[in-house]
Amino acid sequence: MEHEVDVFVEEGVACAVSEDELTEVCEVVLTQEDVERPCLVSVSVVTDARMRELNGEWRGQDRVTDVLSLECERPDDPDLAPGEPCELGDIVLAPAYIANQAQGFGTTPADETRLLLIHGLLHLLGYDHLDDEEAQEMEAREDELLDLVRTDAPISHVTLTRHREGDDA
Repeated sequence: MEHEVDVFVEEGVACAVSEDELTEVCEVVLTQEDVERPCLVSVSVVTDARMRELNGEWRGQDRVTDVLSLECERPDDPDLAPGEPCELGDIVLAPAYIANQAQGFGTTPADETRLLLIHGLLHLLGYDHLDDEEAQEMEAREDELLDLVRTDAPISHVTLTRHREGDDA
């Protein structure tokens, strides 16, 4: 299946993984999630200041965060014509924040970026982690998907409950 991933890197921002790898990770997730409809995904890599603005605008949180997922359409939307591409949504990453966070979680900035891209894409596909059961399901799926992408070091089970609504990360 051919999906389209549009990567935007804000001027002066360095991402821990290449634009090609961001696209590859998205392809792995969409393929493994059996998304048959062509999807359009936007990935933006921004400064902490821009992330703070977006987090305030979209979530009412006046603070920086690691990843935001802004959903547009779902691949199974009955209003989409057969074969019509789905505008899945936008994933926004803040690499400076992610690099600092990686130290605390014992991962590399690149591995934390890969994890958060998977996390964000799963949100666009309908996964959530607002309660323990949802969090366990999402975390298990993230573990499975992380096993399918290149990482700097083996990653054991990563608990993402730090991303629950209201948490700082």
